Amino acid sequence: MYAVIRAGSKQFRVSPGDVIKVDSAPHSESGKLEIADVLAVSNGQGKFGSPENATVTAEILGDGRGDKILVFHYKRKKQYKKLQGHRQGFTALKITEINVDGEKFTIDDMPKKEAAPAKARRSTKKAAAAE
Repeated sequence: MYAVIRAGSKQFRVSPGDVIKVDSAPHSESGKLEIADVLAVSNGQGKFGSPENATVTAEILGDGRGDKILVFHYKRKKQYKKLQGHRQGFTALKITEINVDGEKFTIDDMPKKEAAPAKARRSTKKAAAAE
C-alpha cells in the first residue's frame, strides 16, 4: 500500500513507516500532521486510483537543516567574486497511516519483508591449498 502526496512544492511516494524530509512546514505542538493533498493511492495489487477523500497521517520527528551548498558568482577580468552559503530547512515526518474511503492502512498492516539468506562464502585458492 502506498500513496503519492504533495507536500510543499514536491511530490513523495510514501508507505506507512516511511520517513521523509519535507520543506519546513508549520506544525502544531501535538506532533501529528494530516496531509489531505493525496494525488494517487495504490493497494499493491495493481490497482491505482486518485481518491477524492484520502488523507495521510504523519508523526513529526523534528526540524533540521540540510547540508550546506555554496553559491559562487564570478565575473572574469573584473575582480568580482562573491561566495554565499545556503542551508535549506526541513521537517522530518514519519508516515503512520493512510486513510482511503474509510479504510486505514498502518505499519502493522504492511507485509513483513523476509531477510535474504546469507550468501555462502566462495572458497579461495589459499583456503584450498591450506587444507
